[in-house]
Amino acid sequence: MHFHYPQKVLFKHCDPAGIVFYPRFFEMINDAVEAMFSDALDWPFEEIHPDQGVPTASISVQFKAPCRHGDQLMLAVEIKAIGTSSLTLKTRATAQDQLRFEADHTLVCVGADGRPTAWPDDMRHKITGLMEGRT
Repeated sequence: MHFHYPQKVLFKHCDPAGIVFYPRFFEMINDAVEAMFSDALDWPFEEIHPDQGVPTASISVQFKAPCRHGDQLMLAVEIKAIGTSSLTLKTRATAQDQLRFEADHTLVCVGADGRPTAWPDDMRHKITGLMEGRT
């Protein structure tokens, strides 16, 4: 995996039964991606968003086991592929050595007009470096 993000399951993530309400997993995935861009790629969203963006173009999640209030999740993000403007990721969440969910998702680098644009050269270099274990 190329980036790890710890996430404690908080009360705000849960339904009245204390189980994570599934839309909150999408927020957790996005939080992990945002942290990866900031911490591992040194390109925080607050710097990207005035002129560009990296929205999610597709996402598929498989829920393997329930997550409960208080669980300590570890979200592991793996960069699977980089295209001209796309980035394919797999995120796996585990707790107590058990897979809780996994997501396959694709981001797209877009310009200020919201249209796909090529990754900036310096960012492409950082992303491929992370994929190859150089960073």
